[in-house]
Amino acid sequence: MRRFLRAVLRALFLLLALSILAFAFLVYQVDRLGQQDHARPADAIVVLGARVNADGSPGSDLISRTYRAIDLWQANYAPRIICTGGFKNEPLSAAAVCKRFAVDLGVPAEDVYLADGSSNTLEDAQVTAELMAAQGWRTAILVSHPLHLFRARWLFNRAGVDAVTSPTSTDTARIFLPLRAWYAIRESAGIVITALNAWELIPPEWVAKLQTWSYGLQ
Repeated sequence: MRRFLRAVLRALFLLLALSILAFAFLVYQVDRLGQQDHARPADAIVVLGARVNADGSPGSDLISRTYRAIDLWQANYAPRIICTGGFKNEPLSAAAVCKRFAVDLGVPAEDVYLADGSSNTLEDAQVTAELMAAQGWRTAILVSHPLHLFRARWLFNRAGVDAVTSPTSTDTARIFLPLRAWYAIRESAGIVITALNAWELIPPEWVAKLQTWSYGLQ
């Protein structure tokens, strides 16, 4: 019996160690992808929603995301931009504010689409995938905060969108290291929890809460 218990404990320890190593590698991948630009010609450029100020102006992160999307649009990576996030048909939603900002900067209104009616990245992916499928579009460039992109790409791919990533100009090397690590860990945890939820191993409200935590990452 003692041998059996020791064998079980060793197996559990090994499983725990492997789990920690796998999670650490995922955190590394989250951080690493944010330092790379994988933009390529696509059907659409997707701006992930971020904070809108109380006066209706875009927050700093939404500004940088929209600017990056416009740069890609001007470079002919895609003929259209899709803005995501916020209550559907709400003038102050992240999607609506993103569109107004892009139009003010010279993008024709007919080239900017709204994928609103979402409150987190998981819903952004689902709503955008529905819009793209209805239009016959398959490929997209996701634009967001560097540390948000790994999870965003994973969620969009799961929703049926062939997505690549292009980060904003945020320099992750200048983020306070413990804060940078926390962002990467939080995003990695979001992937793990969403995957576990797909197997119905955890309550769905945990997924919604964690998705909301990382929404509008600064």
